[in-house]
Amino acid sequence: MAGISYLDDHRTWVLTGAATTYALRLDEDDVPTHVYWGPRLSPPEVVELTAKTLPRWDGFNDPNEGLDELAADGGTRYWTPALQLRFADGTRGLEWRYETHESTGNHLEIFFADRHYPVRLTLHYRFRGDVLERWTELSADTDVEVARADSATWVLPVLEDYRLSHATGRWAAETQLRREAVPHGETVFGSRRGITSHHANPWVMVDDGTATERHGEVYGVALAWSGSWRLTTTRSSTGRLTISGGFGQDGVVHHVGPGKPLTTPVAAGLRTDGGFGAASRAWHAYVREHVLPHPGELRPVLYNSWEATGFEVSEAGQRALAERAAALGVELFVLDDGWFGARTGDHAGLGDWHVNRERFPDGLQPLVDAVHALGMKFGLWVEPEMVNPDSDLYRAHPDWVLHHAHRRRSELRKQLVLDFARPDVAAWAHSWLDRLVGDHGVDFLKWDMNRPFSEAGRPGEADQDRVWVEHTRAVYAILDRLREDHPGLRIEACSGGGGRIDLGVLARADQVWPSDNTDALDRLRVQHGYSQLYPARAMSAWVTDNPNFVTGRSVPLRFRFHVAMAGVLGLGGDIARWPEADLAFAREMIARYRDIRPVVQHGALHRLRPPSDDGLVALQYVLGDRSVVFAYRQAAHFAEPDRPLRLGGLDPAERYLDPDSGTTHSGAVLLAHGLRLGLPTGDFASTVIRLERIPR
Repeated sequence: MAGISYLDDHRTWVLTGAATTYALRLDEDDVPTHVYWGPRLSPPEVVELTAKTLPRWDGFNDPNEGLDELAADGGTRYWTPALQLRFADGTRGLEWRYETHESTGNHLEIFFADRHYPVRLTLHYRFRGDVLERWTELSADTDVEVARADSATWVLPVLEDYRLSHATGRWAAETQLRREAVPHGETVFGSRRGITSHHANPWVMVDDGTATERHGEVYGVALAWSGSWRLTTTRSSTGRLTISGGFGQDGVVHHVGPGKPLTTPVAAGLRTDGGFGAASRAWHAYVREHVLPHPGELRPVLYNSWEATGFEVSEAGQRALAERAAALGVELFVLDDGWFGARTGDHAGLGDWHVNRERFPDGLQPLVDAVHALGMKFGLWVEPEMVNPDSDLYRAHPDWVLHHAHRRRSELRKQLVLDFARPDVAAWAHSWLDRLVGDHGVDFLKWDMNRPFSEAGRPGEADQDRVWVEHTRAVYAILDRLREDHPGLRIEACSGGGGRIDLGVLARADQVWPSDNTDALDRLRVQHGYSQLYPARAMSAWVTDNPNFVTGRSVPLRFRFHVAMAGVLGLGGDIARWPEADLAFAREMIARYRDIRPVVQHGALHRLRPPSDDGLVALQYVLGDRSVVFAYRQAAHFAEPDRPLRLGGLDPAERYLDPDSGTTHSGAVLLAHGLRLGLPTGDFASTVIRLERIPR
């Protein structure tokens, strides 16, 4: 039975999830020490583990090193620190003193203090399914410097070997999956950019080197944080591996004191059997059920006007696009950049969030009303955290941007970053967003953030490093408040593509934009890496025009649709110029997507064949009695015949109907032998196959 047990005689806590047990205890010095993380064990079985503690170290080799639940700097502890404190008198480190604990439902709080200094710590543990959420609170009655405050240290069981899975990338090439042996020593993954970043994503998975998509034990850790972050793996010569992670970066110092507590973001950990596929499905279920704001909803098919118009925006042009989009079956029309201020290009106007009356003489309301009359919801692109130096806002408030005294203000994309850690700036941003949504009946915001931090300070502020945390917390607060005040509002998070994708933003956004690169071939890899942790329910995927603006590649419309239909389908092309045959095909594909949408957005994902250089890529979603198979041949070679594709997630005792061909299949045959795909000949061949269980 799931729950929390405290074994008083052993000073041990046993936390039980759906199929996982996690246990920790206090050692003789009150240090919270890891005991177990793995398949379910009973409390008596955990006690057996605590009786097998290794002897203390001999001055050279400590067999228990690396077992701390939150590895604090101090004394003879030399493991990668998760917590580093310095007091006003120059003393460093922490000496733990246990005070008490409380448990409510599935939430455990353990309270500690330092043995001399007036510093208090609370370690939090909360199971949601088999995902264990951990975070830390610090408070003090005197000023304390906190050089590092990770959310948790995760101790992995000793395995035969360790292999690391993680995502790396860059703009237009986000979430590229990497798998490699874990090096000895410390390996750091992170972002120093003030955002999650395109270049790494805040999660890692570990297996013993033998796991496959279908088989093997996998451990994973992910951070719920959208600012700068850090995950550190530490592998010792004794065979121990830990993962420590939280917000922040080297050189940034937090300050805790009277009225200034510090709460770290959630670090979520998950252990699964069944390979990387089972791990991903468990993460997806966690995100859908416990993270997303409206988990039960279906995301609408959207049209975004950016690639059709760029900055050449007009009311008449948007009306024409909206009429054509509605005729295709689109459910949400999004007006992108260029509707406000002097925003006729990327060089000016950002920050002046009033409607451009030359382009919209009567304001936005006529367009909003027209979109609603067509049966669609209305959305707008905004970039609240940025400002052009050529703007009325910057001329009036040059002190509102991040900057340092006697240092240049570095521009990227002709932009500077507004300091949302300032209450007046955050209040200004919320005010105009609240009016914009409320006055116009806006249903959807595409919240963009197109550049990282630089000169992240505020002259005259004693604690300038606070901006690294407080800016992100202010963004969260604004999003939370907008949602509370406008219950019908839905939000997409974007950061120049996939620069802000994490569990923290997904608690406030209904979907995310994985990459500005909409090339269908490249998107297969982006979406594959994205799917390791995040569900299709939150993955925006557009069909755009040929040739693709990033790669210059031309891909058949069928292939482009089939790739985008594996996520939250959207259109971003210039549909005013599409020939009638393409429009007719788009209507057909949108209708097909709306039929399979519940399976794609809420089903369990089975990655059947991962992306390769030019081979077959295939995936499958299963929800109840329905399944949808997506298959993509990138390039044809040597008249090689298609092999049967073995499916997953079906009931071998049942039969399944393909309603398009009328063919029926045995579930056992589909699982053991496979499905004949019947792909068209040639390069960029694709298919989407529906399967429905036949009632007995």
